[in-house]
Amino acid sequence: MASKDWSPKSWRDKPIRQVPEYDDPAALEAVEGQLSRFPPLVFAEEARSLKARLAEVAEGRAFLLQGGDCAESFAEFHPDNIRDTFKVLLQMAVILTFGAKLPVVKVGRMAGQFAKPRSAATETVDGVELPSYRGDIINGIDFDPASRRPDPERLLRAYSQAASTVNLLRAFSQGGFADLHRVHQWNMGFIADTPTGERYQEMAERIADSLTFMEACGVNGANTPSISRVDFYTSHEALLLWYEEALTRRDSTRKDAPWVDTSAHMLWIGDRTRDLDEAHVEFMRGILNPIGVKCGPSLEPDNLLKLLDRLDPDHEPGRITLISRFGAGKAGDHLPQLVRAVQKAGRKVVWSCDPMHGNVIKSESGYKTRPVHAILKEVQEVFAIHRAEGSHMGGVHFEMTGQDVTECIGGPYNLGDKDLSDRYHTHCDPRLNGPQALELAFLIAEMLKEGREDDSLREAS
Repeated sequence: MASKDWSPKSWRDKPIRQVPEYDDPAALEAVEGQLSRFPPLVFAEEARSLKARLAEVAEGRAFLLQGGDCAESFAEFHPDNIRDTFKVLLQMAVILTFGAKLPVVKVGRMAGQFAKPRSAATETVDGVELPSYRGDIINGIDFDPASRRPDPERLLRAYSQAASTVNLLRAFSQGGFADLHRVHQWNMGFIADTPTGERYQEMAERIADSLTFMEACGVNGANTPSISRVDFYTSHEALLLWYEEALTRRDSTRKDAPWVDTSAHMLWIGDRTRDLDEAHVEFMRGILNPIGVKCGPSLEPDNLLKLLDRLDPDHEPGRITLISRFGAGKAGDHLPQLVRAVQKAGRKVVWSCDPMHGNVIKSESGYKTRPVHAILKEVQEVFAIHRAEGSHMGGVHFEMTGQDVTECIGGPYNLGDKDLSDRYHTHCDPRLNGPQALELAFLIAEMLKEGREDDSLREAS
């Protein structure tokens, strides 16, 4: 964590990528001042709690489920949308826990996932060139000069929406909504009518029977809190560092008063911003939060080890989650070398798989989409690689929504190119809908179960 040469502002002395150019620095500074006086969205002890849970994941004793929106938008902000995404994540967690017999650490890409890196700084439509859309915290999606102008005031609106989202998620996770007795009620109509939804209902019946038996034995929500509530954490990519710095505070409960980024429990560095000597790595090395690092095809083993030394010099359990993102059929060309380098260095990290970002294609009708079969294939390939290397794939990181969207092709509905235009609502990248997300969860549960059975056979022999 932070050394003597680090401060929340030290990133400003480094080169930086994937951030906008604000045309009114004074307005930006005024907004930063306002944000720095706002209450924290999360607390240091919660970040430490997540870090402890992730340490269990690194040891193979739990599994990380990290999912949510590609990019949260102001237009789609509604309590029903938050509730429905939370519902699907609960369903996935139950599938994993019941099928794989492992605790699941639940982390949402929610309450802060507003900014997105872009492949180009500008885009051109009909001969008109404007700044690229970088997420609602920066500019608007409409293609006109006013919307595409980076506006510092959007940081305040993003904070307000994030605060409301965190508040609602706390209520859902701790106020009875997540009670296992409601496992049937989490299955929304458009999901229930699919084969995957029916499979979930069958599993829910078995869980209900188990709960009835446990209650007869004296085990219930009153004496076993994990039956009636869950721990749910928030995360986002730490891309817009003005926002992150303004919400970074001293933890006054500790004598050493470490710095914590109170915008989320967990932050990650993207594949485009993980340069060792640039601003994003500089900022992240000083906060106590658990940190994710996206690992794409351009990451060399030596650079990964240097990143680990910079971000986690003390080898702190649960500090680092490495999120591989290669694309179906490509993980074998890159991941084994990274795993071997980390193992040789004696590093204990969480290995997670992002099967979304390497599997984007353009459909015949012109929509950006992701084939579900490719997503599932990459997960299978990554599991196999970790098994072969004697490592542990500890998590999955994916983009999904609780809305009934048609953005990824395939899955239980067998959506095709002609279906994409029906409900293509994303502001950025295509997301899994509920049935597609549950299909992913069932696949992971089966692979985790097979891995545990193989381990048991080896120990027996």
